[in-house]
Amino acid sequence: MSVPLSILDLAHVGEGESVRDSFGASVTLAQHAENWGYRRIWYAEHHNMKSIASSATSVLIGHVAAHTERIRLGSGGIMLPNHAPLTIAEQFGTLATLHPGRIDLGLGRAPGSDQVTMRAMRRDPESADRFPQDVQELQGYLSTESLIPGVNATPGAGTEVPLYILGSSLFGAQLAAALGLPYAFASHFAPDALEQAVAIYRRDFRPSAQLAEPHLIVGVNVIAADSLADAQAQFLRTKRSRVSLLLGRGRTFTDEEADMVLEAPAGQQIAKMTKYSAVGTPDMVKDYLDRFAERTGADELIVASGVSDRASWLRSFELLAQVSNLVAA
Repeated sequence: MSVPLSILDLAHVGEGESVRDSFGASVTLAQHAENWGYRRIWYAEHHNMKSIASSATSVLIGHVAAHTERIRLGSGGIMLPNHAPLTIAEQFGTLATLHPGRIDLGLGRAPGSDQVTMRAMRRDPESADRFPQDVQELQGYLSTESLIPGVNATPGAGTEVPLYILGSSLFGAQLAAALGLPYAFASHFAPDALEQAVAIYRRDFRPSAQLAEPHLIVGVNVIAADSLADAQAQFLRTKRSRVSLLLGRGRTFTDEEADMVLEAPAGQQIAKMTKYSAVGTPDMVKDYLDRFAERTGADELIVASGVSDRASWLRSFELLAQVSNLVAA
């Protein structure tokens, strides 16, 4: 593989699984990924979604870190407008103190939920507008120079937990460039602005204490299987599950109904979301990722998988590691 590979673990709760099963699967994946040679695993903050168990993101990171030894772990991301920067500094300062040199802090400004859930979380509707200032406040708490006189993060101060800006629009690219931070683009589900965001980030990047040169992470969906037919079948099942997740409003569709939705205008958005997807045999997937990394100029790829079957889910990451000649740290 021409660039390092990392994993976005959606901590999905599969059909017939419990949340505890999901956490166990995340630990198993991390333990394998550590030995397979992946650089890092990130977990995303989502709320009020029955199929995603990573809502208490920092707690899950700590649990996985306690069951692994070397692999980097972090948030992809913490939705900072949902939280006070001091609270996040204390949480990730604790993680970094317990697991030094292994913790990342990716930050986004979306709610990670719907409007009703936002109100239940007591989120200020205008908090997203303060995202740039909140990032800088958080950065101060994690350094030795708090921007709020008399307020320090304990744990947190001096840990210098590396920050990453996440985004799916031009705003995140502009902010990451202005602050001199790494930038991760969510092209695994929001592909539209990828090329323009990458160009802006590289053009406007200003070196910082954390980062001398731009570091671009690009998201991509991956399903690798021992046969093309198997990979394509898994991909279809993944898209069907997204129909229920994104359009069902509590309803579960049959396969036939989901296929009809996918063919209809309402389902085209799901097809659009999966635009950047490497699906096939290991060699086919590697070829796709090599070309994708070259075209985007990515410094790192973070791969996600919506495969519901646990054995196939693990196998996909294993096959990708093997064909990419990853080396364990």
